[in-house]
Amino acid sequence: MLLTIQPEELTEHWYEVFEKIEWTELLLFLFYVTCIFLVRAVVLAISRRLSKKRMFRHVDSILRSLLNWATTYGILLFMIFYFSDSDWMFDRLFEFGNVEITAFLLILVILIVSLANRGAKIITRYILPNVYQRYHLDRGVSYTFDRMFHYTVMAIAILVSLTTVGLDLSALTVFAGVLGVGIGFGLQNIASNFISGIILLFERPIKVGDRVIIDDLIGDVDKISLRSTVIKTIHNEHVIVPNSYFLEEQVINRSYGDPRMRLVVPVGVAYGTDAEKIKRVLLQAAQEEHQEGGVVLLDPEPFVNFSAFGESSLDFELMVWIANSNQVITTKSALNFRINRLFAEQNIEIPFPQRDLHIKSMPEIAGE
Repeated sequence: MLLTIQPEELTEHWYEVFEKIEWTELLLFLFYVTCIFLVRAVVLAISRRLSKKRMFRHVDSILRSLLNWATTYGILLFMIFYFSDSDWMFDRLFEFGNVEITAFLLILVILIVSLANRGAKIITRYILPNVYQRYHLDRGVSYTFDRMFHYTVMAIAILVSLTTVGLDLSALTVFAGVLGVGIGFGLQNIASNFISGIILLFERPIKVGDRVIIDDLIGDVDKISLRSTVIKTIHNEHVIVPNSYFLEEQVINRSYGDPRMRLVVPVGVAYGTDAEKIKRVLLQAAQEEHQEGGVVLLDPEPFVNFSAFGESSLDFELMVWIANSNQVITTKSALNFRINRLFAEQNIEIPFPQRDLHIKSMPEIAGE
């Protein structure tokens, strides 16, 4: 067993530790901490007033972040120095393996891990984006580097904190065995999603910013974590999908490799309409849309497909290539508006379904 103190002995030991605490000193420390929070509240109130002015618009957010940083780590460091002469700070709370865990070691571990976490976030938010911009890395590659950098820093911080307290890492093999049994019996899905998340970050069949289709659900990949992926739909809804789904099921990725996409706009005209005229008008619509927005491409060239002789119409399809698959809906709507206007100018009729009804004369009823 890693914990060498029995529950009864542990309770009695902690009672002895509590007896060593100088409560006057502790109350004075709490008073100082309260004063720190009061000063923080006053400074934040002043910054909120200043942020209402245009020239100090960003002061509140910046100052709030700095105060949170200073308050958290200031209190931890102040606690270490303030109680540096107190016996209870360095008295054993419990034993983990052959290491005596004290309050000082616990505070030190929290300090190291939290500083590493905050430092990794600052680097990924303010420093690495400049590197990505310099080397023209896309959003998906940048996100992958950010995640792997954060996980690496946190793993190193945890190892350093455990080493700092003198913990023998070989003692963690017991937990590794328990974890393996847990995965074998009840954590298969969690382990599968975890491994799938690592594969997605490295292999990148999908990446942040890709437009994907999952079971008729269209959305953009917003975030890839180690367990799940967040999809933001075109209706601004967020769908959380397990990572294993992307490796086990069929997923359409419109942004994979080439962002270009072919768009098909079906249209029907009345029988008797000149088919060559319809072709010219549809190609004119594609040409005008290219000149206005640039999303419709002229290379490959637009193509008009005479698809079928329908029940009530001649069916055509305008096939164009667009530069960005994320603009499928807006481009198709713009082409429909343009085609409808051009048809009205050229007096081209868009038919509605028609049916011919033939009535046969009824035979005379016998005896009438």
